[in-house]
Amino acid sequence: MGEPRGQPNPPQGDPALTGLDSAVRHLPPAYFALVMATGIISIAARDFGFQALSLGMLAFNLAAYLVLATLTGMRAFRYPRLFLADMTDHKIGPGFFTTVAASCILGTQLLLIAGSLKAAIVFLSLAVVLWIGLTYTVFTAFTVKREKPSLEYGITGAWLIAVVATQSIAVLAALVAREWPQPGRLEFNFFALFFVIALSMWLWGGMFYIWIISLIFYRYSFFAFSPSDLSPPYWINMGAMAISTLAGAKLVENTPDAPFLASLLPFIKGYTVLYWATATWWIPMLLVLGVWRHGFRRFPLRYDPLYWGAVFPLGMFSVATRQMAKALDLPFLDPLPWVMFVAALAAWTLAFTGLVGELRRLFSAPPATQP
Repeated sequence: MGEPRGQPNPPQGDPALTGLDSAVRHLPPAYFALVMATGIISIAARDFGFQALSLGMLAFNLAAYLVLATLTGMRAFRYPRLFLADMTDHKIGPGFFTTVAASCILGTQLLLIAGSLKAAIVFLSLAVVLWIGLTYTVFTAFTVKREKPSLEYGITGAWLIAVVATQSIAVLAALVAREWPQPGRLEFNFFALFFVIALSMWLWGGMFYIWIISLIFYRYSFFAFSPSDLSPPYWINMGAMAISTLAGAKLVENTPDAPFLASLLPFIKGYTVLYWATATWWIPMLLVLGVWRHGFRRFPLRYDPLYWGAVFPLGMFSVATRQMAKALDLPFLDPLPWVMFVAALAAWTLAFTGLVGELRRLFSAPPATQP
């Protein structure tokens, strides 16, 4: 079985591709990680009192989400075969789950920053529909397709975006439940829209993580590992546990309004701390691997849309740690969220600078002609 394809080349004999045509055709499905990264840093900025920055990033995120949704729709309409091929590709397909997480992150922004419960419910509903469709399309396709890559080539950290998507629904459902008027709180804490349960989503996310991280760690340890294999989405190893921590903290906070959670409270607290400890363990490991990749092996550091998948975990760890410390009364952790927020904001600035340069190059270059 050969190595899976990367981004496809323009078909031979096609007319010249304009900048927009090229952007649509080659749009990575995981580009919604831009919305995820921007959204979580906006939420962190709100938590630390930077209201102007938080509002500015919310406005930017609304525009980014609209642009990406439009480009994705154009790609599905104009290049349906390529779109479906990407969805069933082992390396590319999991990136579609960023649409779920981005919808929930934007919904969370609109609820916490703009105070719009209705908008949050709309985005939660959209996320649930996308999650159901993608979960049972992507993983069914991976199961039944005849030609499959080996584990060495078929799995990356991007698979864990499915975990992030699942937990993002749990977080937003718990937040909406807190704002939902009585007596609907108990029902909504137990049933997020369309029979999705906030508690169950948290548990399903943990289940997905155990399955997928086992394969990733096996791939780490028993197959050849080159610098190009260590793509930025491997930071989702940590980010998936960080958002699981946040979801657990929100469930703990909702216990007074959902009595059925009271009997599960020790379990929820214990696993929330476990998730946080796992996320914390990954940070030094990923930093060391990053030094190995760029320092010792001299792998070039240039803009790649996948780097947004590395920015998001940093911001999520900041928010998750702050919320867990509050929910579980762990004040000694208070300095850590601030440090991670600064790191996340710096990483976002670098990624955004790279994005601006990439857009300038894309739209200033002459159309590419086919030989």
